[in-house]
Amino acid sequence: MEISELGEFGLIERLAKDITTKNATTIKGIGDDCAILSPTEGLRTVVTTDLLMEGVHFDLTYVPLRHLGYKAVMVNLSDVFAMNAKPLQLTASVAISSKFCVEDIEELYAGMRMACEKWGVDIIGGDTTASLTGLAISITAIGEARSEDIVLRSGAKPTDLICVSGNLGAAYMGLQLLEREKVIYNEQVEEARRSGNKEQMELLRDAQPDFAGREYLLERQLKPEARGDIIAALKEAGIHPTSMMDISDGLSSELMHICKQSQTGCRIYEERLPLDYQTAAMAEELNMNVSTCALNGGEDYELLFTVPLALNDTVSALEDIHVIGYITDADKGQALITRDGGEFALKAQGWNPLEK
Repeated sequence: MEISELGEFGLIERLAKDITTKNATTIKGIGDDCAILSPTEGLRTVVTTDLLMEGVHFDLTYVPLRHLGYKAVMVNLSDVFAMNAKPLQLTASVAISSKFCVEDIEELYAGMRMACEKWGVDIIGGDTTASLTGLAISITAIGEARSEDIVLRSGAKPTDLICVSGNLGAAYMGLQLLEREKVIYNEQVEEARRSGNKEQMELLRDAQPDFAGREYLLERQLKPEARGDIIAALKEAGIHPTSMMDISDGLSSELMHICKQSQTGCRIYEERLPLDYQTAAMAEELNMNVSTCALNGGEDYELLFTVPLALNDTVSALEDIHVIGYITDADKGQALITRDGGEFALKAQGWNPLEK
């Protein structure tokens, strides 16, 4: 169905018909000029926004719309969890070009609803408009936490342990794999076009790359998960991080943010970087240094946090959490200790969308 057949309000009504609110703080959701929220006494509200642009943040050649909707929500919920807060509501705005039909946008919103349902988050509004350049998605997530529970980037202290959840570099390897297959496919299409081989063109129309054995890397890139489970595990263990943020632009960049705002230095160990087997195998296949991928790849959406040294045994006993180094005084700088004992200054080499 053409979007023009429904119009803006018809599309909004169609997308909103399956959305129901769950949180007591949501008084009024979609359907009025503003949503209405009732803040809980004694709690603080946290708000975060992300903007995703086609051709910059995602490529619809290989990103399914349902996965894109899921990811767009999860990257925002990840920011809320990184504040040690609970996500409650979000608004979703999209700019849509004429190449999309109604069913495409329903797929996008189905992914958004799936992510929201996983963490009990209400979609309370947003906006839709036209775009001349493709698809744009803007998500604003709202959460809450007690003031004493909120964790900032600025609380790390010398001797604190540096911890990460999950493993690193897999999402970046998934992106490299998808980009490689896209290049190969485009080259085959161009060759068939130049030769006028209609039979080959027809075969390529339905061709699919073989990703057997690489499924985990694709999932990490296309369907990341916000680590609310880690926040719950820390709370259950009685651990309150001294600083925390999520890893969206690469471990090095994020750790340097924590050090800058906490006015500290750090030491992390290459041998302690958590890596999945598929990540290491893919890096070797692409002739890339797997540690560099783990440090700078980005889009892992794992949690990076610091805890007091006295909690070493407690935090080390938790599943899927890894101690990778420690915080130092600022004059010690920020460094990586390699497997052979060498010391190299960390550099913020993660993705920068505004870089030339």
